[in-house]
Amino acid sequence: MRKTILSLATVAMMFLGTELSQAQVQLPPASSTTTIIQGLGIKNIILSYQRPNAKGRKIFGDLVPYNEVWRTGANNIPTLTLDEEVEIEGNKVPAGTYGLFTIPTPSEWTIILSKNPKQWGAYQYKQEDDFLRFKVKPQKLAHKVETFTILFEDVTINSTKVTLAWENTQVAFSIKTDQSKEIMESIEHAMQGERKPYFQAAQYYYTSNLDITKAAEWVKLADQGNTGAPHIKYWKSLILNKAGDKAGARKAAEEGIEMAKKANNPEYVKLNTQALKEAK
Repeated sequence: MRKTILSLATVAMMFLGTELSQAQVQLPPASSTTTIIQGLGIKNIILSYQRPNAKGRKIFGDLVPYNEVWRTGANNIPTLTLDEEVEIEGNKVPAGTYGLFTIPTPSEWTIILSKNPKQWGAYQYKQEDDFLRFKVKPQKLAHKVETFTILFEDVTINSTKVTLAWENTQVAFSIKTDQSKEIMESIEHAMQGERKPYFQAAQYYYTSNLDITKAAEWVKLADQGNTGAPHIKYWKSLILNKAGDKAGARKAAEEGIEMAKKANNPEYVKLNTQALKEAK
């Protein structure tokens, strides 16, 4: 009898242990995780970081001490993944994934890119793991940033600014790339094919301030195959206007307005109207 009771107790404990092992408590993290994929030209930058809140605390000089390596957020350090070699504040940085540390002071911050991106906090930080260090000046904000924030701002086809902000402090650093050779080679290669990218090539030449005569030639060829496309008329107007062909630019915009009206497309009615004003 006693053996039977012990066996039943053992089985019960086994079931209880199984249930406890299967039970998973789901709680929200104190600091949320954000991942941003930012396009830079024809490549990407991926940023992942943790976002603590101020919660009424004094941040810099207190919660985050001055003159000490900071994890730059909460929990795991931020990671920055580059698809290609870029320039960060004028320094060449190869493609890869890097950890981000900072050393804040009232007048100057040190930004650190680490070759070891898999770190929780700054407790295991080693200066020999640094790939790059550079200094930036902090700015005082008129408004308070409650949640630690890293943003990509002022994004162009070959540059962006990474801004870090918390409490009333903001710092920023630049990332630049030069993809012109790769892009030009891809245009030249595509032009050898059956479907020539006249429209895309014309847009790139226009926005990159390249040969505007060539851009005008290409956009005219693109328009020949898309006579009912108000967006092509819009870009044709912009490009011809920049090339000095005011009459051609006005005609393209006027045609674009009519096409957009027939297609019930108010966006390109507006854009072609703006292009028409510029051409006049």
